[in-house]
Parts: sequence; structure tokens; C-alpha cells
Amino acid sequence: MFEAHLQAISACDAGEETPAITRERLKERFARGATRRMTQLGLLVGTALDDLGPRADDAVVYASAYAETRALEGYLESFPGASPTLFQTSIHPSAVQQALITRQHPVGEFFPLTGRQHLVGHALLAAMLSPAPRVLLCGGEERGTWLLEQRAASDRTFAFALALTRDPAGALARVELRAVPEVAGGGEYALPTFFDALQARQPIDAGVAPGLALKLEWR
Repeated sequence: MFEAHLQAISACDAGEETPAITRERLKERFARGATRRMTQLGLLVGTALDDLGPRADDAVVYASAYAETRALEGYLESFPGASPTLFQTSIHPSAVQQALITRQHPVGEFFPLTGRQHLVGHALLAAMLSPAPRVLLCGGEERGTWLLEQRAASDRTFAFALALTRDPAGALARVELRAVPEVAGGGEYALPTFFDALQARQPIDAGVAPGLALKLEWR
């Protein structure tokens, strides 16, 4: 069994907000000109991380099923003009790397995870296996457009950041990963479902990967 304590949380629910609206809404939070080069997810993850104040001895775990697909859609939609700015955005590093680079936050370890299969369970396991005194688990999605038809994009935009430690003092919640029979832990527990539970402060007791179950209890 692995155990951690949730010390802080920041959630950004942008729903169906377009990248342009997000960029305008958050432009004052970032250096001048930075928002033009960042993806929508980069802006949201950066905002969530800012609330937690990354430190040099933190580990950062990043989780996103689709990552920057919306930025790629935007670039492809710019043809035949092929926007140079949208091209730069589409090949930028991941959302969390954009945020850390823009803020010049040094961190001790960085674990990027992507893909739909058991993402929540794998991200939490990576966070709990880290020896860092504090782990920032962050992630999110951008709402897609035409890639939605191919089931290769998210249908909503959101981001979150959690601070996890081994110290129970002052914690908001207790997080536990435990081994279970594989048939009990094999269900798909999606990142949006995890985000909704965090935002609403709902308890979680669910299988998140084959042989692995998550229990989150709020205090």
C-alpha cells in the first residue's frame, strides 16, 4: 500500500472556452508576450502550479491523455497560410514544461505521462514512488475541434495541480493506493472524472489500473 497526504489543490475549469479567450483572461498572470507562445493547456497548468509555488526540491508529475492536440489542430487549420506563430505553438514542450520554463522554476524531478490507458493510476503511482519531500501532480486537457470525431481529443478544457507529501499535518485529504485482485482494479478511471471529484471535494474509491485501487478521503 502507498499513502500520501494532499496538502494543497488548485483547479482551473475552462469548460468550452477557446484558446483565445483563455489567453486574454490570463495574460496578466504571465510575462509580456509569453501567452502568445504558450498553448491553452500551458496557460492553465501554469496558473494552477503558480498557486502551489513550485520549489527546487519538488518532484513534478504531469498527466494528460491528449496533451497539446488542440495546438496542432490550430496550426493545421491555418493552412494554406500556415501560421508561423501557430507552428511554434504546436511544437512547444508540454504544458507543464512551458509553465516551468516561463516562470524559471527549478524542480528536482520531472515525470511526464500521457495516454488514456490507466493514466490516473500511473500518475499517482509515480508521485508516491518519488523520494521527493513534496510532489506536485498536475495535468489537464484542451478541448478539441475536428479531432473529437476521431476520439483523439478532449471534449472539455481543464487543468489541476496537487501538492502531495508524507506529512499528515494540515492535510486536506488522505490518498491511498492499494493492491487489489486484478479484476477489481481493471476499470478505466479517466482524468476528467478524477478532476471532477477533486474540484467538488468528493471522496474516491475506485479501481484505477489492473490490480490497483485508489481511495481518497477528505478531512
